[in-house]
Amino acid sequence: MLGTVAAAALLATGCAPEPAPLPAADANALVVVVRPGPTSWFAGADGKPAGIDHDLIERFAREQNVPLVVVVTDSAPSLMAKVGRGQAHIGAGGLFQLPPPAGVHHLPGGTRDASVLWTDGYHSVEPVLIYNRDVNHPQGWSDLQGAAVVYARSTGLDATLAPVRAAHADIRWIPADPPTADALLAQVSEGVIDYAVVASSDTAALRNVYLDFEVAFPVGPRHELAFAVAPSRPELRAALDAFFTRLRNDGTLARYADRYFGAGDIERIDAGAFRDRVRTSLPQFRPLFHDAQARSGIEWRLLAAVAYQESQWNPAATSETGVRGLMQLTEDTARVLGVPDRLDPKAATLGAARYLRLLKEKLPARIAEPDRTWLALAAFNVGIAHLEDARVLAQRQKLDPDAWRDVRKMLPLLAQQDYYLQARNGYARGGMPVAFVDKVRAYYDVLLRTEPAFAPRLNVPVRVAADENHR
Repeated sequence: MLGTVAAAALLATGCAPEPAPLPAADANALVVVVRPGPTSWFAGADGKPAGIDHDLIERFAREQNVPLVVVVTDSAPSLMAKVGRGQAHIGAGGLFQLPPPAGVHHLPGGTRDASVLWTDGYHSVEPVLIYNRDVNHPQGWSDLQGAAVVYARSTGLDATLAPVRAAHADIRWIPADPPTADALLAQVSEGVIDYAVVASSDTAALRNVYLDFEVAFPVGPRHELAFAVAPSRPELRAALDAFFTRLRNDGTLARYADRYFGAGDIERIDAGAFRDRVRTSLPQFRPLFHDAQARSGIEWRLLAAVAYQESQWNPAATSETGVRGLMQLTEDTARVLGVPDRLDPKAATLGAARYLRLLKEKLPARIAEPDRTWLALAAFNVGIAHLEDARVLAQRQKLDPDAWRDVRKMLPLLAQQDYYLQARNGYARGGMPVAFVDKVRAYYDVLLRTEPAFAPRLNVPVRVAADENHR
C-alpha cells in the first residue's frame, strides 16, 4: 500500500500538441491530493506509483512543464476538504463525477464547507452492490430489509445513492471513510461487513485478489470517473477538459483503460487454486525468479505468472505435445537457448527470461509499455513471425499494429483460410496466444498486488540468438 508522499519532481515537456497553459500563479507546482485505489493509484511493478489517475495526472503535469507535488490521503472527505479549501489544485482517486448541477460538493451533515469543480469524465464505471459469499445472494433491494449496506462517502456515491436511500429507508445505510478504494471489498470478502456499494472497475480488478465477495446487481446508471478541481481554478478545469478531449480523440484514453481495466479474467475456482499455490509452491521458486530478473531485467512476478500459466509451477510437467518443465519449453527452443535440461527449473527459468527479453528487443523501439510486454508474451507463445503477420494484418485493417488491444483482435484470424493464405508465415492457432496473454496478465495482476517487488533490477545484455520462429 502506498504511504504518504510529499515530493516534487520537475517533469520534462512532452511532445504532444501544445495544451492550454496553467495560470501564472500555478507555475511553481501542481498540487494533487489522491486517495489510493486498485485501478486509480497504487504501487506498480517497480514500486513506483501506477494507475489510470496517476498516468493522466503525470502526463498532464509533464505537458504543462510544471513540477508535480503529490499528497496521499486516507479518506475521501479529507481529499474533498483539501481541494475545496484550495490546499490542492486537483483531487483524484476513483471519484465519481457528480450529476448536474455539478460543481458543489456537500460534506457530511449537509453543510457547504467545501465546493469543488468537476472535470469531464475520463472513464465510465457502474456502481454495484457486492456481498459476502456466505450470505444469500440478494436479487434486489427488497431482499435487504433491515440489512446494513456500507458505502464510501464523499466520493460522488452520495448523490448516486440519494434516491435509492429515500426509496428504501428500511435498509441501514452506513457511510464510511475507508482509507483506500479497495478497503470495502476486503471487508466484505473477509465477512466483516455483508454488503457494500463500490465501483465496478474495482470489483473487476480485485475479484481474484479477494475471493469471497460477489457482485449482486448495479445500483444505478453508469457514472464517469473524474477529477475534482479547486473552485478558484476554472482555468485548470478547462485545461483538464481539453486534455481529456484530446486524449479521447487520439486513442490515448482507450489505451490507458486497456492497461488498467483490460486484464484477463480468471475463473474463481482457478484463482483460489492459484492463491493456494502462491502460498505452498511459489516460495521454493521465488529465488529462481529473482535470479532470472537480476540476469535478464524481466520482472520476477511476470516470470512467475508465465511459469504458472505454463506448468502451474510444476518443474516436472510434460504436455501431450512434448513441451516440458517449469516453463514448458520445446526441445528446439531449449537447444537454441542453451538450456541443457528442460526439467532443470533454474536453467529453464533463466532461458525463458532471456528469450522474453530478446523478443521485447526485437519489437520496434517505438512500441511503449505495457503493449511491448503483452506483444512479446504473444510472440513467446506463438512465435514472433506469426505475431508480425498479425501486426501487418492490423495495419491493413487500419488498426494500430503497436497496440496489443488491436493486435489481439487480429491473431485469431490467422487460423482462418481467407487470412492465413495471405500471411507471410501461413497458418497459426492465433487464439492460443490471446488466451495465453490474458491468463498471464491476470496472474501477474494478482502477484503485483500480493507479492513484493525485488530489487535491484539489473540490465544484463542478452547473449542468445534465438530462432524467432521457435518458442
